Amino acid sequence: MNQFKAWIDRHFKGDPLIWGIVILLSLFSILVVYSATGSLAYKYAGGNTEVYLFRHSFLVFVSLVVMWFAHKIPYKNYALYARLAMFLSIPLLMLTYMFGSNINEANRWLTIPVINQAFQPSDLAKLALIAALAAMLARKQNNIKDFKNTFVPIIISIGVICLLIAMANMSTAILLLLTCLLIMFIGRVPVKYLAMVVMVGVLGLTAAVFLGQRGETFFSRIEAFMDEEEVPFQAEQSYIAIATGGVTGKGPGNSEQRNSLPHPYSDFIYAIIIEEYGLVGGVSVLFLYLALLYRGMRIVANSNKAFGGLLSAGLSFALVIQALVNMAVAVGLGPITGLPLPLLSMGGTSLVFTGISLGIILSVSRGDHQDEELGSVTAANKSRLRTA
Repeated sequence: MNQFKAWIDRHFKGDPLIWGIVILLSLFSILVVYSATGSLAYKYAGGNTEVYLFRHSFLVFVSLVVMWFAHKIPYKNYALYARLAMFLSIPLLMLTYMFGSNINEANRWLTIPVINQAFQPSDLAKLALIAALAAMLARKQNNIKDFKNTFVPIIISIGVICLLIAMANMSTAILLLLTCLLIMFIGRVPVKYLAMVVMVGVLGLTAAVFLGQRGETFFSRIEAFMDEEEVPFQAEQSYIAIATGGVTGKGPGNSEQRNSLPHPYSDFIYAIIIEEYGLVGGVSVLFLYLALLYRGMRIVANSNKAFGGLLSAGLSFALVIQALVNMAVAVGLGPITGLPLPLLSMGGTSLVFTGISLGIILSVSRGDHQDEELGSVTAANKSRLRTA
């Protein structure tokens, strides 16, 4: 037993509670997705539900492996990686907008030629911008009020990335802008500069609504949410699933609305969770996400370096805010967005990027712990030298 614990401590560094939360949500994801993909299997796989079970289980495993590798990399290296990824994501977003796969009247997917695997460049751009913004703010902490040298590069980076994403994915762009504002607030950016970012963001998103691919969908979803007389079909089926779930739910695999609810394995997986596991399951999932945010903020509070704290805060906010928005849509507290539930929804490369984000958060918690140990050893050596 002691050897096993020593092996775990040696190979799995960082916040143990974050590891526990991620593993719990990942295992739960396999159960729920397996249940929610029944109709999908009968439609595309001849009724073989194990196809999606094994596919999703493999992707969950890959995301955990990627998270492990990401957490082994010193988080300070991500400052350089983020800058390179951000410059790479700009042409990728433009290429996707012009030539990407058109799904639901929007070009969000780009297919990698050799492996024939599609991914959303917006996932890469979102991760890159958050890390790059944390690095820029960390470097400029002593000159945080310098408009020309500090603020202008930041607002250009945020404006370009968010605008390009908003042309095909408005909800992701809005959440990314909100996350950037939170990072800047924690990074001590003056309020007047934050107000300027809001103004630029509103102008850019407005332009994207009228010039991009999702303007009509954006307005129709807002109007449908504000309409008190008619409920959209997706929302109606979600409400039925939640209402019939009760306190304890119908039990695993006993969902009825999975056969009529659009995208029960991704956009509306939270409704399936409540239908099968009841209010108890829904509140438990919400608690796990809030616990993840809390642990991410604890890392910020304990971080020795500005970059590590801002990086952990940004990635934690991005994951948990998206989760809260997805859950809010399912229960009728927001307009339909099409955002998946991180760690739980069925996905491909989105699971991989979620794993990278969590690995970076763990790397920050691991790195600062090692810095503290190194600092204490150095101080002890200095004390011995003085004594000698």
